[in-house]
Amino acid sequence: MSDPITRVSGRAIPLRGNDIDTDRIIPARFMKAITFDGLGQYAFYDVRFDAAGAEKQHVMNDPRFQAKGPRIAIVNKNFGCGSSREHAPQAMLRWGVKAIVGESFADIFFGNCVALGLPCVTASESDVAALLAAVEEDPTHDLVLDIDAQTANYRGKVYKVSLPAGTRTQLLEGTWDATRILLQAAEQVRETAKRLPYTSGFKA
Repeated sequence: MSDPITRVSGRAIPLRGNDIDTDRIIPARFMKAITFDGLGQYAFYDVRFDAAGAEKQHVMNDPRFQAKGPRIAIVNKNFGCGSSREHAPQAMLRWGVKAIVGESFADIFFGNCVALGLPCVTASESDVAALLAAVEEDPTHDLVLDIDAQTANYRGKVYKVSLPAGTRTQLLEGTWDATRILLQAAEQVRETAKRLPYTSGFKA
């Protein structure tokens, strides 16, 4: 099992816009690395930098949102749509994003985030709008996301958030990393494989 994720706290980063796709989150040309190490520097690269590598005006380049430590992204509708590349949540995670609050998420992106222990919770359109405005007005406070209570707290104001019951259980129990659980059960997997005819050459 992995560490349970019951609460995430960090400075908020407002990423406004509907239908932000995975190609915008991590351009395809940066997906050539063998590992995901260092992928965070390329998160939202084409909207953050011009062809010469100079910074554009973008919230991720704004000094007000450059606080060190974990971040919680606030997004709008259908975040993470487009291709199924798992590099997108990997890039966000390695840039420092530890959770995402949004109106809605693309299904595959959502699943890829859960597999990394990166909670994606939804809130109403009005609450997301209020939270975005509050953070843009004063980004000097931590946003506190409580997975168990399903709330987000910013500057003393509490917003209701939600996530599927199964996902919430996985995060709270530390069973969100399916690969780790499989590896920890390696002996049981081998024993099961011995009993399956198609893995034992159909021998009695």
